[in-house]
Amino acid sequence: MHKAGFVNIVGNPNVGKSTLMNQLVGERISIATFKAQTTRHRIMGIVNTDDMQIVFSDTPGVLKPNYKLQESMLAFSESALQDADVLLYVTDVVENPEKNMDFLEKVQKMSIPVILLINKIDELASDSSRSSSSSVSSQTRLNDIVEKWHTLLPNAEILPISAKNKFGTDILLKRIKELLPESPAYFDKDQLTDKPARFFVSEIIREKILLYYDKEIPYAVEVRVERFKETEKIIHINAVIYVERDSQKGIIIGHQGVALKKVSTEARKALEKFFDKPIYLETFVKVDKDWRSSQKELDSFGYNPE
Repeated sequence: MHKAGFVNIVGNPNVGKSTLMNQLVGERISIATFKAQTTRHRIMGIVNTDDMQIVFSDTPGVLKPNYKLQESMLAFSESALQDADVLLYVTDVVENPEKNMDFLEKVQKMSIPVILLINKIDELASDSSRSSSSSVSSQTRLNDIVEKWHTLLPNAEILPISAKNKFGTDILLKRIKELLPESPAYFDKDQLTDKPARFFVSEIIREKILLYYDKEIPYAVEVRVERFKETEKIIHINAVIYVERDSQKGIIIGHQGVALKKVSTEARKALEKFFDKPIYLETFVKVDKDWRSSQKELDSFGYNPE
């Protein structure tokens, strides 16, 4: 008997969906940073064994869209409700359970198995240790969180986890396998993701920008790989970093190009680790005014859920 199915990961921004995805797949598929709205696309990561194939999907955090890019991000999240065999709804120990109720109401109506994951439970223990005078134990706080979510999603299974510390992820994988339908594999057994190499190049460069720049800059940035040429010994990559304004271009480049050089160096190191091969990386910065609000530009960057 062989099992296979689609297990889609949804939830609000910054609750640890990408960290969970990477732990479940066992590879670094999604970029994960401390900043919200890190994930912009729907990204598949595939787990294969002799008798099973789990096709995980990481999705952008659910939000109220303010411009077309965020509309596309929300569409990716909502599409994950349409084709799942199992849905993983991720929250954490500090999130308001009633945040983004419109999306949650759609989850409430789903007939497929839903597993609610209360992530970052390690933070409850650390909070208790820092505040020894607190009369409320971490277990009591967790019980209260579970009860609130049980009221909102009465048909969901609830599992406390710490994706960062791999706590509960083995139990989760076991339960997913039990819930998957009998099916042949949907993808080749040696396939890890549905995304091409160029996608991961742009994501890794964007990750470094998220880490090294503040405020609005990372969210005004998109990356396009214009050249990806792989030989036996090295990969040559040309990438363009797009921003919306000349002032942002100046910040990305920095004084005498120091900031851009730092980002490029860190991205090259990460790419060499990802591809396990030397990388020659050239980066350029261009202005594309209001690309986040242009459907034509968004389509060219791959922000099309269909």
